[in-house]
Amino acid sequence: MQKRTLGNSGLQVSAIGLGCMGLNFAYGPALSRQDAIALIRGAVERGVTFFDTAEAYGPFTNEDIVGEALAPVRDQVVIATKFGFKDGETAKGQDSRPETIRAVADAALKRLKTDRIDLFYQHRVDTAVPMEDVAGTVKDLIAEGKVLHFGLSEAGAQSIRRAHAVQPVAALQSEYSLWWREPEGEILPLLEELGIGFVPFSPLGKGFLTGKVDANTTFAKDDFRNVVPRFTPEAREANQALVDALTAIAGAKKATPAQIALAWLLAQKPWIVPIPGTTKLNRLDENLAAADVVLSAQDLRQIQDALTAHPVEGARYPAHLAARVGR
Repeated sequence: MQKRTLGNSGLQVSAIGLGCMGLNFAYGPALSRQDAIALIRGAVERGVTFFDTAEAYGPFTNEDIVGEALAPVRDQVVIATKFGFKDGETAKGQDSRPETIRAVADAALKRLKTDRIDLFYQHRVDTAVPMEDVAGTVKDLIAEGKVLHFGLSEAGAQSIRRAHAVQPVAALQSEYSLWWREPEGEILPLLEELGIGFVPFSPLGKGFLTGKVDANTTFAKDDFRNVVPRFTPEAREANQALVDALTAIAGAKKATPAQIALAWLLAQKPWIVPIPGTTKLNRLDENLAAADVVLSAQDLRQIQDALTAHPVEGARYPAHLAARVGR
């Protein structure tokens, strides 16, 4: 597996990481603990060194699984986790008070069975707590050796600048993919200016860009996509044309649509590291093989033409979740 460095931080990770959230949270039935650990260890065997979790995924369960799975190889991998929700529950809203950040860090260290958090993200910006206080608290945790690097998730440009002025931000984690390109406007230029790495989550459009989801797909009762406007049957039907175009491009490259979507992200900047999630080893293999797909200038033009011809329909979040991002 190729390696990439997140901005100017010196934090080196595999070119494609593993988003662990979906192993037990947000996307329908959870894997058994045994199967989830097996999948994470399978990723390690395939060269993945970057694993993403959060206290809110469960809450707490995901960190515990990731900690057990990676304990035998702890010094060979980079673990990212997150703070910022009250009691670790997204439904309760943000809580990034300094005392909460410290408590979350200590609890995460125990669940992750480690003595340091490689990358500690603020999960969402908390408008009730000055960003200087958040960054300052993480700076103190770094000085104490409990945290190695500071990150933000779904933060807006002003918050990124304010945080970075207090404690250098190693990485921003936000949604970015062929069907959500909003970060290209203001965020990517800012990250390049400040030397901050970018970790796109949902790089496969929450599964839609794989070509395995269509207007007739039924999601499990507890699947997050049931409340996402972009996943109504009408929106999926309208957006199918884009996936069809990507499938044609993929066929010419002897690749899959998912691999084209990931290769496209890797081609944007050398400091971009996507973290697709999966519960299946064959999909993990498919995703990781995207690192070997080289897109030519002509390929990239074809992809751009497809995006121009088939604009995506439907909002990426319902209103209550959209209000939490870009602050």
